[in-house]
Amino acid sequence: MLLTSDIFEIGSKKEFEKITLKVFRFQYDNNLVYQEFCQLLKKDKSNVKRMEDIPFLPIQFFKSHDVLSSTAPIQTTFTSSGTTGMSTSKHHVTDLSFYEESYRLAFRQFYGNIEDYVVLALLPSYLERDGSSLIHMVDDLIQLSNNTESGFYLNNHEELIEKLIRLDTDGQNVILIGVTYALLDLIEKHQFNLKNTIIMETGGMKGRRKEIIREELHQLLCKGFGVSEIHSEYGMTELLSQAYSLGDGVFECPNWMQILIRDTEDALTYISDGKTGGINVIDLANINSCSFIATQDLGKIVGNTAFEVLGRFDNSDIRGCNLMVI
Repeated sequence: MLLTSDIFEIGSKKEFEKITLKVFRFQYDNNLVYQEFCQLLKKDKSNVKRMEDIPFLPIQFFKSHDVLSSTAPIQTTFTSSGTTGMSTSKHHVTDLSFYEESYRLAFRQFYGNIEDYVVLALLPSYLERDGSSLIHMVDDLIQLSNNTESGFYLNNHEELIEKLIRLDTDGQNVILIGVTYALLDLIEKHQFNLKNTIIMETGGMKGRRKEIIREELHQLLCKGFGVSEIHSEYGMTELLSQAYSLGDGVFECPNWMQILIRDTEDALTYISDGKTGGINVIDLANINSCSFIATQDLGKIVGNTAFEVLGRFDNSDIRGCNLMVI
């Protein structure tokens, strides 16, 4: 049986691959949806010898199937946002401690002690619905900051503006985590000049504004908040881990998460020379659902381990996913 320590104490590339193959074998045996998908690709425990041999489950399965590698009772179900009439993803979580351990350790890896910060959250579209994994994470980080100034904001922009200016002027380290459109709304109401505040955008216009490219977005946010770079979080309902960008849209993964880039023409082939392709995610914290997910995001590897997110597949562009109807 794999323990949290096996996953969250990975210290080398070799150790990551060893644990990853162990997780594959565990999920092949215990996740019937994933097992059947693997069998359609003629993959099983006997012929998966390397990380690159592992099949990645198309993320759409979380909309149509219960993706579970555990028979334990479901503690909570995280759901994705979606427009009316659209099916949403459901991530059944049988052990919340894996999620909580994952984001707490990842935050420490990239930002240090949470108690060094006031955590402010501007996440209106997430607060307005149930089942958001992002709200669960941010609410916990707010509690862990152990600071009465930390908290959520919905539409009370004037109160948030006053607090941001006051805390920043006092020299307090602040992290403002915000959905993209809400951050843009905020800087339209006030021009900031922040010195001690990290602005972290979580992506998403949520149909409230026209989509714009990252470079243009970050330029607007840098100017509006008076900061030199914009941080970003890369996560999703179907994952229990997040990658972080400390600027320039280049993301790094925590030690138990890794990105592979698949060829857009052949979903079973990988590219590693900086070309654009589909993002496959290994998230070992997903031990009780599926750790191997083929997302609908486009990206490329930067250097050895970092990556950029460059957009999303148009549905008509997705190839190699016609095995979904199982």
